[in-house]
Amino acid sequence: MNQESPAKRFGKVAVMLGGTSAERPVSLNSGAAVLAALTRQGVDAHAFDPANRNIGDLITGEFDRVFIALHGRYGEDGCMQGALELLDIPYTGSGVMASALGMDKWRTKLLWRAAGLPTADWEILNAESDFSAVEKKLGQPIFVKPAREGSSIGMSKVTAPGTLQAAYEKAAEYDPLVLAEKFIDGAEFTVGILGDTALPLIRLEPAKDKDFYDFEAKYLRNDTEYQCPAGLPDAQETALRQLALDAFRLIDGRGWGRVDIMLDSLGNPYLLEANTSPGMTDHSLVPMAARVAGMDFDSLCVRILEQTLA
Repeated sequence: MNQESPAKRFGKVAVMLGGTSAERPVSLNSGAAVLAALTRQGVDAHAFDPANRNIGDLITGEFDRVFIALHGRYGEDGCMQGALELLDIPYTGSGVMASALGMDKWRTKLLWRAAGLPTADWEILNAESDFSAVEKKLGQPIFVKPAREGSSIGMSKVTAPGTLQAAYEKAAEYDPLVLAEKFIDGAEFTVGILGDTALPLIRLEPAKDKDFYDFEAKYLRNDTEYQCPAGLPDAQETALRQLALDAFRLIDGRGWGRVDIMLDSLGNPYLLEANTSPGMTDHSLVPMAARVAGMDFDSLCVRILEQTLA
């Protein structure tokens, strides 16, 4: 057993939080929670917001490693990972390729589909799209989302004919690459990944007045229901956990992350997306699953940070 103190073992740690993406408020909350947890465990951890600090400060500040609690562009999409690779500073989570792929829902789906993994049918939208034809092809409802945003930002559920274009225009405010995805009529689950282990599934059930698990349901409501254990038969849970691991590994995910899955009314699974820098707020899902697996929040943060020692 390693008897070194956490301060000596990890050295000086930058908890990277905030950033400049649309998910900045969520990242600030995640980073604050991680910073507090690491500090409680005796780690010499410091907040580092790249929105107002130069990345070179990691060198001049003599930081030994980085815990990435950034969400969205320029933090979760491979940009920061590439910068840290160039600076030769160890960091938590996936590398450049997996981060870039995980942030791009369309290219992730292309890779999964090519490998024979199940994911819902989709169309890419632009201003010249034949929206009526897409509505007929995918049926309704249709989920419309910016392909490179997280936290359901800019996302809509299209339920009425002739409204797809308005949903596209909303999504395009956040990203010119817009994804229209066929609706899967069933339950939604998420699978946390920690190292080579898939954590217990969580079933997500927004309140009855919510159309889907949107930003409000994720972060602002206290009436969203989370079932963990998810109540599935053991064999089905095991199969879904393995599917999540396979999907995460296919994009070269490492360290920790999360994969979201829908089941249709017949129980068939469909992969939604991979998240390579999941939330660590009081509403977040990976800490919730870790607790069910017997790991408290502080231990989870230290376990994630330990991966930078490899």
